[in-house]
Amino acid sequence: MSATRSILLVIAFTLASRITAHYHSSTSSPSQQAEWRPARATYYAAADPRDAVGGACGYGDLGKSGYGKATAGLSTALFERGQICGACFEVRCVEDLRWCIPGTSIIVTATNFCAPNYGFPADGGGRCNPPNSHFVLPIEAFEKIAIWKASNMPIQYRRIKCRKEGGMRFAIDGAGIFLSVLITNVAGAGDIVAVKIKGLRTGWLPMGRNWGQNWHINADLRNQPLSFEVTSSDGTTLTSYSVASQNWNFGQTFIGKQLDS
Repeated sequence: MSATRSILLVIAFTLASRITAHYHSSTSSPSQQAEWRPARATYYAAADPRDAVGGACGYGDLGKSGYGKATAGLSTALFERGQICGACFEVRCVEDLRWCIPGTSIIVTATNFCAPNYGFPADGGGRCNPPNSHFVLPIEAFEKIAIWKASNMPIQYRRIKCRKEGGMRFAIDGAGIFLSVLITNVAGAGDIVAVKIKGLRTGWLPMGRNWGQNWHINADLRNQPLSFEVTSSDGTTLTSYSVASQNWNFGQTFIGKQLDS
């Protein structure tokens, strides 16, 4: 009888251990995916609507390209030489109860670069100098999480998946055999690490990153429908066939498929 009870106790202990181990592994995974990191944020107030045009990611007019005011310029430590362009972040104000708006956060897309100012130390005016993690936000976005008088605020941020309406956009520019493609409105990881293009009379041709999310190639692809293969930073590859029709022209924008968000 005692031997039977001993066996039952061992079985019960083993089952309990397995259940406990499964519980801990399943609850720790989301926190690893949503890790908050410390940074600081400042804002800018555009004196002229034209200030919203341009940026180191090459998106041009942020209103027309669909990003609006939910954008951010990132310091050197975060910008990754432009590869991060298009990535999405959730940002919240922390620590300073005088200026933070409690229980709020914003979602912004990386669209610009905050250049370092080596005339000042990183802890004394050079806010975007390495190794600082710094966000520069439009005042419209900043005021959703903090009072504008706060100016340089401690924040927390985390990388999240981008949610976009409609398909990925391919804006074609260039001249002759030089082809430049700006890729915007990217869901999922948001940032692109590789692009290939294909014409009717070619195989898949790799494109090079020009700057930000502008990609280029020297190839005669005129008078051919164009297909694109896009790979995001999480390793997901999406192919959009015949995005541009045979009679495409420079200066046109075409819509392809979209990554899962």
